[in-house]
Amino acid sequence: MSYRADILGPMSRSGTFRLLLAGALVLVVGGVATTAYALRRSRSDSSSTANPEVGTTAAASPSPSKPAFVGWSDPELVGKPWGTKVNGLLTFRGNPTRTYYGQGPVPKTMPVHKWQYPKTGGMCAMSEDKGKTTQWCGNGWTGQPAVFERDGRTWVVFGAYDRNIHFLDAATGEQIMPDFKTGDIIKGTVTVDPDGFPLLYSGSRDNYYRVIALDRGVPTELWKLSANAVKPTMWNDDWDGSGLIIDDYLFEGGENSQFHIVKLNRGYDANGKVTVNPKLVFNTPGWDEQLLKDFGDTNVSIENSVAIYKNTVYFANSGGLVQGWDISGLKEGKTPTRTFRFWTGDDTDASIVIDEAGFLYVGSEYEKGNARSKQVGQMMKLDPSKPDNPVVWSVKDQGTRPAGIWGTPALYKDIAIFDTTGGDVMGLDRQTGAVRWKFHVPGNETWQSPVVVDDTLFIGDCSGVMHAYDVGDTNAQPKLLWELKIGGCIESTPAVWKGAMYFGTRAGAVHSLSVS
Repeated sequence: MSYRADILGPMSRSGTFRLLLAGALVLVVGGVATTAYALRRSRSDSSSTANPEVGTTAAASPSPSKPAFVGWSDPELVGKPWGTKVNGLLTFRGNPTRTYYGQGPVPKTMPVHKWQYPKTGGMCAMSEDKGKTTQWCGNGWTGQPAVFERDGRTWVVFGAYDRNIHFLDAATGEQIMPDFKTGDIIKGTVTVDPDGFPLLYSGSRDNYYRVIALDRGVPTELWKLSANAVKPTMWNDDWDGSGLIIDDYLFEGGENSQFHIVKLNRGYDANGKVTVNPKLVFNTPGWDEQLLKDFGDTNVSIENSVAIYKNTVYFANSGGLVQGWDISGLKEGKTPTRTFRFWTGDDTDASIVIDEAGFLYVGSEYEKGNARSKQVGQMMKLDPSKPDNPVVWSVKDQGTRPAGIWGTPALYKDIAIFDTTGGDVMGLDRQTGAVRWKFHVPGNETWQSPVVVDDTLFIGDCSGVMHAYDVGDTNAQPKLLWELKIGGCIESTPAVWKGAMYFGTRAGAVHSLSVS
């Protein structure tokens, strides 16, 4: 049985400004579900580990234990929480491979609307973008709240378009700490230190990416990196990406079109207060001359959140360039080197997702409509071990422009789930790219990233409705469990944690839904 309720009524979207994308999109699939690229299965696909065969017989003797992983991001932790020292969703999509979506239980029947923040009004501010000043409200399409446990309570922390980082009690929506104010809007998901240091990492459109201490009563800036600290730069000084912190290094891309690595040198002073002494140890342009020539545009900013698998860091940019950089020798002072380059042809702002076997799942927009984006498609699986011909499969979404993918895909069992800006949600076979199922949500401009926890898919739409679907059987059409009218385009990706979920809307508020 499905449920629907309109408990809050529509909220005003006046004052919220991002251009709404008009027109229904038509899903175009080369062949039935793939382009003319040959499907290659030259090495074992990760879906085999996600869906082991039923009825296999245990070995007569125990298999030898695996050696401890040596490197930056352990493949065994794909789909799992980020470390063991802090419980929660600590960065956009939860971990270094962007594959952890939260912890249940989840609302399987109509949830309770627990709170909204702020209780009245909206988180809004005026901000300039591309020479035009408009009002922005909410916490953005990349603004998934961070949810984590600290000092015996659960925190919900997020940056917003009112130029503040907010620190809330997950149970009540009340403030835990005063807001941290920046000089412009905040678009990206904050990152919580995964190693237990009381530190928060966040960018802002005011030009800076910051390290903020949480152990001083009020959130306190310890250090900031200017978008103009490196050269050359292109595009602007915003920071959309959610940084990764591994082994005392920060990895972050910026809309200055550069990728940065910072040695944090975290510690504590004589009074027990957390300290940092950061040093920028590496940066590189997110573009190359070939991209500028092929793309014909200088909008090559890095708006997605970098992902790390084993010893390679991956990111893409608004020019469609997907790159992988070897960081295996970073701790020994060796300069990272580029080992993977692929061009999608168009703006690629969705974060790259990496499965257990190291395959990349990439979503790209369809704005330019150039020959390359028509050929490559907008949903793709890439094999970085074959840099000369990495496309395993590709699916197209080339209806009325702009089309394609803004939200970051989700991996679930043997499927990859993509949502298009036109409102189509699809489950694709991870091995072949075939469309297993598809449904449509209203409102167009579906930019948030799909979330799956406890066999339940959560997806919001731009008509202001949050939907929940049963996707336990990946071969069956998802079954609608409930849908709830919140009001305001639901833009940010939901954070699901222990019976509750948290997300923002363009009406300017963050909402909490709960099982009770």
